[in-house]
Amino acid sequence: MKKFLLGTVALVALAAPASAADLAARPYTKAPPMVAAVYDWTGFYIGANGGWGSSRNCWDAVPAGIFLGSEGCHDATGGVAGGQIGYRWQSGTWVFGLEAQGDWADLKGSNTSLIFPGFSNQTKVDAFGLFTGQIGYAANNVLFYLKGGAAVTDNRYRTFFIPTGALAASASDTRWGGTVGVGLEYGFAPNWSAAIEYDHLFMQDKTYNFTTPAGALFSTDRIKQDVDLVTVRVNYKWGGPVVAKY
Repeated sequence: MKKFLLGTVALVALAAPASAADLAARPYTKAPPMVAAVYDWTGFYIGANGGWGSSRNCWDAVPAGIFLGSEGCHDATGGVAGGQIGYRWQSGTWVFGLEAQGDWADLKGSNTSLIFPGFSNQTKVDAFGLFTGQIGYAANNVLFYLKGGAAVTDNRYRTFFIPTGALAASASDTRWGGTVGVGLEYGFAPNWSAAIEYDHLFMQDKTYNFTTPAGALFSTDRIKQDVDLVTVRVNYKWGGPVVAKY
């Protein structure tokens, strides 16, 4: 019996190294690589924006089309708020897009006429719209873009008699021009992004006939307008989800 136990122990001792060698020889299975999320800017989006605007307006008196003199310039400033809708498609690191934007505005300013000092001229921009194309460069979920296209502003122009503050004459119009802009957008969730944007609107010159509250012709002015806008935007995107890249 004693010899049998000693033999069994010897066999186990010899077998252990062999078993360890077999285990060491088994192939090692490599862990799967980590998956990095890549932001995809392709898709439709809709969003809201708000910020600040300043409209530079210069008035020239041009009765019967004859330049009489400059009445001076003023800045119409205030807040803006509205929304935008568009579509983008991404090719590599380049992003292209189309967008329509419409905003309510409360931009107001005035100055005393330089050639008729008894009167003050006031400009008020009530709304504006932008219809633009975009081109941008994406670094994953950060997008730098340029935009350009058409712009439209809704304006009210009024002249007041300074001693009494009474309305002397007014004109209103929707005028078209061009716009260029630049923005930086950050995708903070698969379908959500936030941006800051600057736009400049070139509204050029336009001539208006001012009429009194009774409807009589009061004056004719040529008004040059430019608008600067700084807005913060939030967009929700669909149709272009985040994809996985190994």
